[in-house]
Amino acid sequence: MDPLPATVIPQPDAANYLPAQPVAGDLTDQLLATDVWTDEMVAAAGIPMVDVPFVSVGGGIGSFVTVDYLRIAGVPPEQIRVLSALDHPWQTYEYLTRVSQIPRGERLRSDSASRPDNIWGFPSYGFVEGLRNPRIWWQLLVEPLFADFYTPHAGRVFAGMEREAQRIRYEQMLVKGLVRVVRRRYGGGYFTILTPPPGVTTTKRVAFRSRFVHVAVGYPGLKFLPELQAYRTEHNDYHHVVNAYESHEHVYDRLLSAPSAVLVRGGGIVASRVLQRLMDDRILRGAQTQIVHLFRTFIDGPNDGNGPNPPSVFMRRRGGDGWAYQGFNYPKSVWGGQLKRQMRTLEGEERAALYKRMGGTNTPYRRYWQKQMRQGRQEGWYQLMVGTVDRMEPRGDRILNQVRTGQGIVPVEVDFVIDCTGLEADIAEHRLLADLLEHGGAGRNPIGRLDVDRTFELRGTRSGDGVMYASGSTTLGGYFPGVDTFLGLQVAAQEIQADLHRRGFGKQLGPVRSTVEWCKWATGSQI
Repeated sequence: MDPLPATVIPQPDAANYLPAQPVAGDLTDQLLATDVWTDEMVAAAGIPMVDVPFVSVGGGIGSFVTVDYLRIAGVPPEQIRVLSALDHPWQTYEYLTRVSQIPRGERLRSDSASRPDNIWGFPSYGFVEGLRNPRIWWQLLVEPLFADFYTPHAGRVFAGMEREAQRIRYEQMLVKGLVRVVRRRYGGGYFTILTPPPGVTTTKRVAFRSRFVHVAVGYPGLKFLPELQAYRTEHNDYHHVVNAYESHEHVYDRLLSAPSAVLVRGGGIVASRVLQRLMDDRILRGAQTQIVHLFRTFIDGPNDGNGPNPPSVFMRRRGGDGWAYQGFNYPKSVWGGQLKRQMRTLEGEERAALYKRMGGTNTPYRRYWQKQMRQGRQEGWYQLMVGTVDRMEPRGDRILNQVRTGQGIVPVEVDFVIDCTGLEADIAEHRLLADLLEHGGAGRNPIGRLDVDRTFELRGTRSGDGVMYASGSTTLGGYFPGVDTFLGLQVAAQEIQADLHRRGFGKQLGPVRSTVEWCKWATGSQI
C-alpha cells in the first residue's frame, strides 16, 4: 500500500479537506457493485479523498475507549479520525439510560473499576466516591454478601468521559457525518465514505483513505415483538404502546394524573428500572397505578438464566419471584478469569453453547427494590403473570391483551403497555454492517454477529497491509464474551492497540510508559 501522510487534516473543519470547486461526489452504480475500489474509481466519481492512517466509525463509547488507548500509546491526534453523527461519545448511551429510567442521578449496572475514562481502573469510582462518603468503602468491602454491589452514578461516568475527551483532544479528531460504506482499496487499506451534514461541505461525500479501520457502531437497532409491532402499525398507536428505550415520559405523567393500569413486559435490568420508577411514583408521589407484570419465563430458584436446574453448581444464579439475579451482565471471570480463558479456546457450536449457558435475561438484586415489590404484592397493586400475548386490540382508550397462560387465554385490559424485552435487530439491518457482509468479506460468528478473531480483527476483511477491527455489541459471540460492557470495550481496545503496535502503529504500553501516562491522567494533563 502507498504510504499515507499522517497530517493531511490538522483540524476536522470541512474547509481543510475539501476541494475548492463544488463536485457531485455521489456513489456511482459501479462503486456500489465493486468490492475493491481503486483510487481512480473514487476520483472519477468526484469524491475527494482524505489520507489518515486510522479511522474509527461510530463515535460512541467503543470508538472513544479505542482512541483513548491509541492516544495514551503516543499516536498523535492528526493520525486519527472518528467519523460519527454524535456530538460526544456518551450521547446515545445517555439517551438510552435516561429513557429507560436511569438518569444522571441514578446508578448504572457497572463495576466500580470499569471506567471508560481511565484505562487503569484506579482510582475506582467507588474509591473516589468514598472520599466524600466513607460508607461506600464499607460497601465495597462487604459486597455482595452483606450489601448490594456498588455501582456508579450515571452522571459520574459521563463527567469522567467528558474530562478525558478534553484531555486527549477528542474533538480535534471528530468529523461529523454518516458512514454507510467501507470498501477495500486496491493495493491495501480502505475507503470509508462519509456523508457530511447538509450545507457543511461543497461535496456530497468524502472518502477517508486509511490503512486501519475500526467499526464500533453499537446496537443495530431495536426489534419489537410481532404482536406489539402489528398493533402499533395497524392502529398507528405509538402513545399507549411504547418501548422502554423510546422516550415515554408521557406515560408516567398520565399515571400520576389519573388512576391507570399498565402492563410491563420483560424480566431484565430495564424492566426492573421501569418497575422501580412506577413503584416510586405510587409510593412516594401518590400515583394510583395498577401494575401487571408479564414474564415469558418465570424463575423461582437457582437457575442459569435460561430456566431452572442449571447444569452446574458453578453456573447457577440466584432467582425468585420470576427474576434471575446477577450483579453484572456477565460473571466477573469473563473479564480476566477462567471463563475468559475457556472461551478463547472454543470454536463453533461449543462456543455458542457456552454463550447460551451464560446468557439469559437477568437483573441485579437490590434490597430497596425487593421491598417495593413485596409491598406491591401484599397491597394488591403489583400482580405477576406468566405467559405470552397472542393478540392486542383497542378497547376504547385502553388496550386489550389476550394473554396465553398455562390456564388458558386471560384478557388483560390496561391503559399502557411498556415493552422491556430489549430485542435487538439482526446486524444485516444496519446498512454499514450489511454492506460489510455483502462486499467487505466480513462473516458471522456462531451466534450470528460479526466474526472477529482474538485481536478483534474482522475476519475476511484484510486488505493488503490494511486491517479492519470491530468491537462492541456487534461482535458478541466471539472469543471474548463481555464485549458490550464498559470493561469489555476497554479489553477490546487493549487488544486492538497491542495489535496495531505490532504493526508499527503506536508505542508499546509497557510499565514505564503506563506509569507516566497514569500520572498525566491523574493531574489532568492534556496529551
